[in-house]
Amino acid sequence: MTRKAYESDKRLRAERSRRIALAGRDIGDIPKAQHPKRRELARLDLRAFCDTYLKTTFSLPWSPDHLKVLDRARRCVIEGGQFAMAMPRGSGKTSLCEAAALWSMLYAHRRFVALIGASETHAQEMLDSLMAELEHNDELYADFPEVCYPIRCLEGIANRCAGQLHQGQRTEIVWTQNELVLPTIEGSKASGAIVKVAGLTGRIRGMKFKRADGSSARPDLVICDDCQTDESANSLSQCVTRERILSGAVLGLAGPASKIAALMPCTVIRPGDMADVILDRKKHPEWNGERTQLIYEHPTDTKLWEGYAEVRAESLRQWGDIRDATKFYREHREQLDAGARIAWPERFHHDEASAIQHAINLRLQDEVAFWSEYQNQPMVERGLSDVGILTADQIAAKVNGIERGMVPLDATRSTAFVDVQQNLLYYAVVAWRDDFTGYVIDYGAHPDQARDYFTLVDAQHTLGLAAKGAGLEGAILAGLEALTEKLFGTPFMREDMSPMRPSVCLIDASWGTSTAIVHQFCKRSVHAANLMPSHGHYIGPGGRPIEQWKKKPGDRVGLGWHIGAKTSREARRVLFDSNYWKSFLHARLAVTMGDHGCLSLYGRNPNRHRMIAEHLTSEFRTRMQGSSRVVDIWKLRPGQRENHLLDCLVGAGVAASILGVTLQGMPSTRIGPRRKVSLAERAARSHARAGWHG
Repeated sequence: MTRKAYESDKRLRAERSRRIALAGRDIGDIPKAQHPKRRELARLDLRAFCDTYLKTTFSLPWSPDHLKVLDRARRCVIEGGQFAMAMPRGSGKTSLCEAAALWSMLYAHRRFVALIGASETHAQEMLDSLMAELEHNDELYADFPEVCYPIRCLEGIANRCAGQLHQGQRTEIVWTQNELVLPTIEGSKASGAIVKVAGLTGRIRGMKFKRADGSSARPDLVICDDCQTDESANSLSQCVTRERILSGAVLGLAGPASKIAALMPCTVIRPGDMADVILDRKKHPEWNGERTQLIYEHPTDTKLWEGYAEVRAESLRQWGDIRDATKFYREHREQLDAGARIAWPERFHHDEASAIQHAINLRLQDEVAFWSEYQNQPMVERGLSDVGILTADQIAAKVNGIERGMVPLDATRSTAFVDVQQNLLYYAVVAWRDDFTGYVIDYGAHPDQARDYFTLVDAQHTLGLAAKGAGLEGAILAGLEALTEKLFGTPFMREDMSPMRPSVCLIDASWGTSTAIVHQFCKRSVHAANLMPSHGHYIGPGGRPIEQWKKKPGDRVGLGWHIGAKTSREARRVLFDSNYWKSFLHARLAVTMGDHGCLSLYGRNPNRHRMIAEHLTSEFRTRMQGSSRVVDIWKLRPGQRENHLLDCLVGAGVAASILGVTLQGMPSTRIGPRRKVSLAERAARSHARAGWHG
């Protein structure tokens, strides 16, 4: 064979091999849809789609709540907008949203679905579920072969995606852990539909997909499934961060020209968490929040149900199951069911006789989890010692209608407090009547964050940025100078337009390296006559009250506070019992508006006071018995970090007491002649004060 003939034969064999390879990659003709009429009936009906193609997932009859949620989700997908739903655990809310995503892509209602979970791993689980339906669901394969046939041709081997052809054209299919792109088939409405996953706190901004033709696609349907964890629900800052991401980055994914559709199945873990806030139609009306419950009205015969609980517990101990409890329930069912209204009558286990029994079993198993996971009404985390402590919403609602910065006519003096942090200085100014009625006339942070709600972590303007080139100490000093000039340089105005400046401003000197800085500043400031460094002091049930401390010449002692004698080295500092004064502050907040000793907030809009209200409820108290007295011990709630404005109002109250402000029945703290008091009388007074909260 000549060389020319050899080269020709080589080319022919290569061409033959290429044709064989291409033929192996080409999936051939797409089967025809077997039930086009059935397919068309579900085009605008999400419920019909679920009933027809997802029978295995939704095997039980629909409850009225399911039908309501299905209709709202259908409208959201087709028309755009947001819909947040809180349904009992196990009601299939995630599966409903996955069904909505599948339906929206197959019928081209939406072309790019973003699946967002509390973490990326959680979002990947939703994508795995969608992929399983597309690959293995025979009903979908029968009616949507243009989508499912190319997927089945992959035979579970994702590496085949890049080379898959249909009639010589690439299908452009993508089948990975984080991304799904449906095959591009001529005539298919679902051609090139996209699904991507992300964690809520991951990389969401700018999510897009570059198509083969060079065009860019952005999400037009977002499904945010249970986007909070137990840890984040117990952290104020994490709740705020996730809420802000939802309202900003997530809802902005579609871009300015498109109206995004967003579905958010969620569970309320604790009062005031992200889900609870999003579902609140007053705070977030755009989400159209809907809460459903497992049981809407509980049985009325509580005595008989107590008997059931005893039988159930004994049956579990003896047999390891609830056979005796179910027998007891069947025998007394009419009485036990009286007054109950259940949401989903078909929901109960094989060893139970009804959905009502199932609901009560869940409640008996774990009552806290029942109210959170199944009722979406989590129990308020209160102990006996929290009786009388207002919630954040109740505190925010204590508005007095007076403009910010305006001092009421009946106020005789005002005080301020500055809480020093590395990046911010928090402050509060309170005007007082002589009977300890207080008006919070201003609060916030320096540098100003130009928004009603922020956290220390997400502060955009910091002390370091405000004092460019300065170190930590220099930045704090510069911040203190600027803030005190704001508090004292421009006086607050009374309602009769006469000026009033704070008489005393305490500055927290307890934070890290700030102690020496604050003492130095208070001594050298042009406003030194009105400034005092302060330290909150922990005094437990075994500690001696401040009033019983040994008094040195020049010391001043009042209710839960002590001012040391003046020295040449440091400014006079204030030590105060932080536990006592936190209880005292909450007692003032609990006083009804208009009564003596009430503490209220400026303005008329409670929504503006959400931040300070959450700071004020960031700690819980435990009442403890000592050898001679009972004291309140205050600690941060798990996951909480933002309590700075609580410290500010406490400090402002201490400053008011130093000025002589008193409640009826409280001893005055004004300087003057004092009679000698026996130790027994002092102990009796201290004991009485420990149990008194105004």
